[in-house]
Amino acid sequence: MTWLRALKLTARSGLSVERKRLEPLIALRGAAGLALVIGLSLTLFGPAVAASSAFGAYQAAIATFQRSWRPRPELAIASGSSLAVSTFLGYLTGSHAFLFLALLALWTFLAGLSWAAGPTIGLIASSNVAIMLVTVTLPTSVAAAAGHAAMMVVGGAVQAALVILFPVRRWGAQRDALADALAAEADYARRLRHDPLADFDPEPLMAARAAATITPRQARTRPAELHGARGVAERIRPVLASLADPAVGVPEEGPERDRVRELLGAAAAVLDAAARAIRHGEPVRIPPAALATLKTPDAEAILTGPAGRAATRLAALLHDVVETAGKPPEGPRTDPEGTRATPEQQPPHTPLLRPTLPALIPAALRAMRADLRHESPVTRHAIRVTAVAAAGYLLGTWLPFGHGYWAPMASVMVMRPDFSQTYSRAVARFGGTLVGVALATGLVQVAHPDTGLSAILAVLSAGMMYLLMRTGQMAAQACVAAYVVFLLGMGGEQWTQTVPERVILTLLGGVLAMIAYAVYPAWETPRLRTRLADWLIADGRYAAAVVGHYADPAGKSCPDVREALLAARDARIAWQEASDRAKIEPVRHRGLSRAAATDAEEALAQLGRVAMLMEAHLPERGATPVPAAARLAKALRKSTEQGAKAVRERRVPKWDAVRTALEEWDGEGVPDRVVRRGAGLLLTTLEEFSDALDTSPAPMLVDGSDAQEKTNGRQDPEGPAAR
Repeated sequence: MTWLRALKLTARSGLSVERKRLEPLIALRGAAGLALVIGLSLTLFGPAVAASSAFGAYQAAIATFQRSWRPRPELAIASGSSLAVSTFLGYLTGSHAFLFLALLALWTFLAGLSWAAGPTIGLIASSNVAIMLVTVTLPTSVAAAAGHAAMMVVGGAVQAALVILFPVRRWGAQRDALADALAAEADYARRLRHDPLADFDPEPLMAARAAATITPRQARTRPAELHGARGVAERIRPVLASLADPAVGVPEEGPERDRVRELLGAAAAVLDAAARAIRHGEPVRIPPAALATLKTPDAEAILTGPAGRAATRLAALLHDVVETAGKPPEGPRTDPEGTRATPEQQPPHTPLLRPTLPALIPAALRAMRADLRHESPVTRHAIRVTAVAAAGYLLGTWLPFGHGYWAPMASVMVMRPDFSQTYSRAVARFGGTLVGVALATGLVQVAHPDTGLSAILAVLSAGMMYLLMRTGQMAAQACVAAYVVFLLGMGGEQWTQTVPERVILTLLGGVLAMIAYAVYPAWETPRLRTRLADWLIADGRYAAAVVGHYADPAGKSCPDVREALLAARDARIAWQEASDRAKIEPVRHRGLSRAAATDAEEALAQLGRVAMLMEAHLPERGATPVPAAARLAKALRKSTEQGAKAVRERRVPKWDAVRTALEEWDGEGVPDRVVRRGAGLLLTTLEEFSDALDTSPAPMLVDGSDAQEKTNGRQDPEGPAAR
């Protein structure tokens, strides 16, 4: 992609405003906390302290909006406290330009490196550095600086207290994540009715798993409908796929296929009903038609073999989902063998526990240390943002505008580890600043607000930012610009002292950020082959783990299969994120074209899907083992590791070991057709993966025809045209 087109796309992304579900009660709570802190500070200490405390409360409220499954009061306290420490240390060194510049560089580098610990920590750390550049200019003495820092801590504590005292949709994020996962599976079931090979994006299931990872204290208060439903939803997906797939299920047409379509439609209705109930915390209302379909008495006569087992398993899992959500469907619950399942037979539910906040600090430090290498995108981002912040501060100080901190503040706020976010946020910040400053300036000239009215306008601007922050950077930055104008006006600064310089220096900061990424980039495009190789290894290990359990039957509880599946999902999401970023980078594909990447992605997705189909039919403990499966599992694991090495080295992977294992398998008896058909499909998908990466032209014969086409034509009596 050319630079011109890349800039056009990122600019359009930054200036776009999306239609999102607004959360007015949460925005009102954040604005109320800000108003309370400003009012208390104005009454007791005056406008300067009120401005500092307002920044602390403002940033703490933003922290509570971040996508985090942890209790958000902790984020507010951590944000206010870290800003207080930054401000106090910044003021102590502010009178010495060299010391302050060194502190700014250290703080900015650590903030940039903190993105390795996650986007929530990275955003809070970056925002604290940016706001610190403003707040260090407000105190007039060391004692005043300590007082300002203390009020910032108070601002964070007030926001945390409001979150505790006035919760809005307690467990709402967890409910939404679980409901989204169930709704995604309902949509998957509907698509399988018309496309038995439909793909499924595992991201909703991964988000639900992250939401279900809770602290021990949360585990004691979690609503009953959030217990266990995610685990059941995880087991439903492979059953749906195996029921619909013609390779291991029923023919593409006929009465069996009609019955499968009915079951898939009923499953979608049940899953949607459970999703609505969990999202809103209300009883499950299952459509009568779906219940009638699931209770059809002749189901076992129509579906037999693997399809019959999958249908029985699906009914049992749907019963579990609805029972967990709040209302069991009518009729007895049966396990896959058709026997009544008693409560004693149900596996105990063990919650996924996450460490407490103090225990997360060492983990964050380990993540930052692991990313502390030159080729890491996070480290390159930390170096970029540090250089830009220092350069912006020096330029802002040197230029005859005053308030030189606007330039480095804009740079720190817009810079992210990837190209698209950095450029789109730079455009959005400048555009939003123009709009916000124009509106705020016009209002100031008309109303001539005093200290009290300026404080009220600042609170209203912050409230609008809280309300609109998820709709796009353009709207949020406009509100932020107006908030800063009103807040500094409350401290006695005239709009003529802040508006022109803010616009010019914000533009300077955005331009510096964009230039820094162009000069010292961290492109995702050259790393696509590495991401693809990682996904191939993860999929190969998952497939090998599944196939291995046909040689050593262990029942449905297979921790190694589950662990391999989660690793494969993580690798797939990492590839998708990298691929999406690479599509809008202004660089060449460097050995992996977009067409090859798309075909390879589809092949690996099918490899994971085939392994999932086989997982849905894992033999029960004590079933007849298949010795050849052990050899195939070993070949899969070794071949995919060698294939990943070939991908990184820009070679086409070979699958001779897998092919040999399948040829040796043909002489052995196979008690279940699923495992043998699935094994053949695994080899087919691996070969398709190699074909996607084989971009070398076919050899030409003397007569100028395609040698491969002639070979295929001899093998196929009807020739290429028929194909």
